[in-house]
Amino acid sequence: MKRLIAPTAAILATALAAMFAAGLTGQQAMAQEASARFGAKDAPEIRLRSTTDLDVLGPAIAAFVAQHPDWAVQFDQWGSNLLYDQTLLECIAESGPKADAVISSAVHQMVDLVNRGCAGTYRSDRTAALSPSLQWRDEVWGITREAAVMIYNRAGVPEADVPHTRFALLDLLRPEASPYRGRVSTYDIEQSGLGYLFAYADSLEASTFGALMESFARTGAVATCCSSEIIESVASGDMLIAYNILGSYAQSHADPRVGIVWPEDYTLVLSRGFLLPKGSAQAEGGALLLDFLLSGQGQRVMAQSGLVATLDDTEGSNTEALVPAGALRPIRIEPTLLVARDAEKRARFLARWREVFAR
Repeated sequence: MKRLIAPTAAILATALAAMFAAGLTGQQAMAQEASARFGAKDAPEIRLRSTTDLDVLGPAIAAFVAQHPDWAVQFDQWGSNLLYDQTLLECIAESGPKADAVISSAVHQMVDLVNRGCAGTYRSDRTAALSPSLQWRDEVWGITREAAVMIYNRAGVPEADVPHTRFALLDLLRPEASPYRGRVSTYDIEQSGLGYLFAYADSLEASTFGALMESFARTGAVATCCSSEIIESVASGDMLIAYNILGSYAQSHADPRVGIVWPEDYTLVLSRGFLLPKGSAQAEGGALLLDFLLSGQGQRVMAQSGLVATLDDTEGSNTEALVPAGALRPIRIEPTLLVARDAEKRARFLARWREVFAR
C-alpha cells in the first residue's frame, strides 16, 4: 500500500523562497535551466521536465515527435533538487497543472516520489522487458545506462599520472607538494542530487571513501554544481582532474583536451529514472514517450549522445579505458534507495561533506 508523506518544512521553504526571489508563480517559479518545444504548434503537448541537458536528450525527443507527429513535447530542463521539490509539491496539491513526464538522474529522489504516492502506474511490453533492477512497482523505470567516470586535462596530467583507480587518485594527492592540490573537482552534493547519489553509493561500496574525503579536504578539492561547469574547468586547465562525473556528458562534449577514465576498481552505473506523475493531463502521451525511449530506435538515438553506453570490453565499446564487467556497479532502482533519503542519515552525511569542503 502506498504511503503519502507530508512535505517537510525544508522542501516548502525551498519552493517558497524560489517563488518570492523570482517574483513568479506556478510552474515558472522554479528556475528552468533551458527550455524548448518539439513538434507542431497545434499538436497536443506533453510537458517533460528533466535533469538531462537539452542538447543531450533533445535528439531523442526530436526523433519521438518525428515518429509521432500528432504529439508535441515541451522540454524543460531543471536542476535535480528543484525538480524533486516541484514534483512533490504538485503531487501534494493534487489539482492544478503538472508535468506529464519526469526524467531525473537523481533516481533516489524518483524512488522517494513513488513511495509517496506521486507516480502513475503503467505497464507495456517494453517496460515489462526491463530488468527488475531497472524498475519498481511499474511506476519508475530506468531508461539510460551511464557510467560515473574520472576525467582529466590531457595537457596537464602526464600519462603516467592518469589515475585508473581510486587508489591511484589517492597516491596523486598524497605528496605535500602534489601539483594536483586545489586542482581536483567533483559535484557539490548539496546542490546536485546526482552528486549526492554518487557519493552515497561510494560510501557503501568503497573502502577508499573515507580516505578520499580526507584527501579532498587536505588538498583543497573543489565542489561545484554542474557537469558542464566541471567539464569546462578541466578542459580549460583550471582543474586537472574531476571525480565521479557522468560519462555521458563528458562524451557529449567530445573535447580533445579532456581524457575519460572508467575506474578499474569499480565503476558506478546510473540509469536515469522516468516517472509519470499521477493525474497528469497527458498521461497517454507521457507513456508513449516512455515506450519510445525504451524502444530500439530510442535507445540508439540516446546511445549517440552517450546516454546508453557500452559498459564492458565488448566489440564497439566507446570507452577510452575498457572496464571488466566485474568492475561494474549498477545503481539499482529499488526501495533500498530510500535509505539515502532518510533525514537523519542525510543530515550526518551532509555535515561530513561540509567539513571536507568548508571554505
